[in-house]
Amino acid sequence: MKDILIITNYFPPETGAASNRIFHLAEGLQKHDFNISVCTPLPNYPRGSVFEAYRGRFKDTSTQNNITIHRLWIYASNSKNKLLRLIAMLSYSFSLIWFFMWHNIPKTIIVQSPPLLVAFTSMFFLRSKKRKLILNISDLWPIAGLELGAFKKNFSYKLLEKIEAFNYKHADLVLGQSEEILEHIKSLYPEKDSFLYRNFPDFPVPELNRNLSKEGKIKMVYAGLLGIAQGVFKLCKELDYSNIEFHIYGAGAEQAKIESFILENPDLDLVYHGEVSRVKLHKALLDYDITIIPLLNRIYGSVPSKIFEYTRLGIPMLYFGGGEGEKIIEDYNLGWIAESGNYNTLNKVISTLDHKNLSLNFRKSIQETAKVHFDFDNQLSQLIKRL
Repeated sequence: MKDILIITNYFPPETGAASNRIFHLAEGLQKHDFNISVCTPLPNYPRGSVFEAYRGRFKDTSTQNNITIHRLWIYASNSKNKLLRLIAMLSYSFSLIWFFMWHNIPKTIIVQSPPLLVAFTSMFFLRSKKRKLILNISDLWPIAGLELGAFKKNFSYKLLEKIEAFNYKHADLVLGQSEEILEHIKSLYPEKDSFLYRNFPDFPVPELNRNLSKEGKIKMVYAGLLGIAQGVFKLCKELDYSNIEFHIYGAGAEQAKIESFILENPDLDLVYHGEVSRVKLHKALLDYDITIIPLLNRIYGSVPSKIFEYTRLGIPMLYFGGGEGEKIIEDYNLGWIAESGNYNTLNKVISTLDHKNLSLNFRKSIQETAKVHFDFDNQLSQLIKRL
C-alpha cells in the first residue's frame, strides 16, 4: 500500500470549493488502496477564527474514513490587513516545518497551492531525489492577486513570482484545474510534466422528478463564498428584479453588507438564507430554476468548481465571470453567459429567461453531460497512473 501525504490549507469541516476538492481527492485515493494522511491547519476558514471544537489546541490528530488527519496550529485571521494575513500564512508554514522535523514523511506528497508561501515551505523543505512532489494548482498566484487588485507590480510582487517559479521548478508533476493554468506553467517550464485535474465533485447524482413551476418569477440562486472576488453585494444592487427572485446561501466578507442591503430594500425579491451544510444545500438547490456564477473581475486561470457541481445536480447556469469557465458553459450547453462586468448585458440575458427554456428535460441533459464528461472516478483513475 503506497503512502501519500496531502498538504493543504483547507479541509472539512471547513466549507467551500477548496475544502471539498481536497477531501474528494483524499477519499478517492484511499478507496484505491492508498494510505492517505492529510496535513492541514486547525479549522478556521472562512470565519478567520479557529472553530470552537478545536480551540486551545496546538495540534489535533484524528482518523476519519481511514484517512489520518493532522491539524496544526495557525494564527487564524481573515483580516483585510495584509500584514495579519501574512502572519497567518507564515504561522502555518512554521507549523509545517515543525511537523516535517518530527514525522516520517512519505515519498509521495501532494501540495495544494495557493497559498504560495505554504506551497513554498513544503517544496523547499521536502525537495529530494527520493521523493515525488506533486503540486496541485487551483488558482494562479500572484497573477490572480494582481487581477483582483490585491497586489501591485512592485518588489513584493516580483518576490512572489520567484516563489511561484521555485514551486513549479521543483515539482515532479503539476496538476492544474484549468487549461490556462497549464499553459502558464508550460510558458515558464516547457518540459514540466503536467496533468489537467478539474474540480469534479464526487456525490450521487440526484433524481430530477419535481414538477417545475410554469408561471411566476424565475427563482435564481447564488450559493458559495460571499467574498470580494465574487461580487455578490454589487450583484444585489445591479440586478433587475422584474423577472426574478434572487436567493443567496453562504458566508464571507460581504455577508453583513448584503444583509443590510436586504433590510434597507424590503420591496426587492431578495432573500438571504445563511450558511447551510453541503448536503442540505444540494437538496435546497434542486428547488431553484437557475443558478448564477459571478466573478467581479475575470481571473486568468480560474474555473469555478461550481460549474461541475451544478452540472451534476442538473441546474442550469448563468455564468458571469469570463475566461475558461465561459467556454465550458458554451461548449457543453449548460446554460447562459453574460459579458463579465457588464450588468446591462446580464439583465438583458435574465429578461430572456422563462420556464420553457428552464425545463426538466434541459436539466436532465445537463446531468447527462456531467456523467459523460465530468466524471470524478474516470479522472482519478487517469491521475493514479501518473502517481
